Amino acid sequence: MLKIRDLMEVPTLYELMIAPEVYPFVRQKAATVDEFYFSTKQTIEAEDRGELISRTILDEYQQPIGTINLFDIEENYGFLATWIGKPYFGKGYNRQAKDAFFYELFTTKGIDGIFLKVQKSNKRSIKAVLKLPYATFANELYDSMYKRVNATSNEAIYDLFVITKEHYMSYQQFHSEADISSDEEVS
Repeated sequence: MLKIRDLMEVPTLYELMIAPEVYPFVRQKAATVDEFYFSTKQTIEAEDRGELISRTILDEYQQPIGTINLFDIEENYGFLATWIGKPYFGKGYNRQAKDAFFYELFTTKGIDGIFLKVQKSNKRSIKAVLKLPYATFANELYDSMYKRVNATSNEAIYDLFVITKEHYMSYQQFHSEADISSDEEVS
């Protein structure tokens, strides 16, 4: 489902990224495949330095279909950025990728929280975030961060959400316990 980024996947990911339904919402835009090679190389190097965490999202045939990233890591919090190619919209890949990525971040990478900065105009992403039962609307809860992500505009163009390690792990524990107890037979 997820793998460490490499340069071999660049041509496939580039073609998926430049679709008009995807490109406006991609954080690391590239106008050409060469720019995308350069950007991907920089991403790989930045991860080696501990500045970010980036993974390629794969389909069931191990083909690259998008990326999921944690950027701007500061005090064990970072910003999530994810995109999936248009042919894969609505097929559950986004949710599966997030679950795998969050589990990795919270259990092996020492991350305490993940911010999601979503353009108010990006209805698809707002809908996806609202499906995450462990995500919290954070415009007021993290007011200083909310103001920071909207500082470059006269009006707020982003909503802020947060996923904390505590909420995520509690949700996972509750569901794994519910799964175990629902498998019991009653006679």
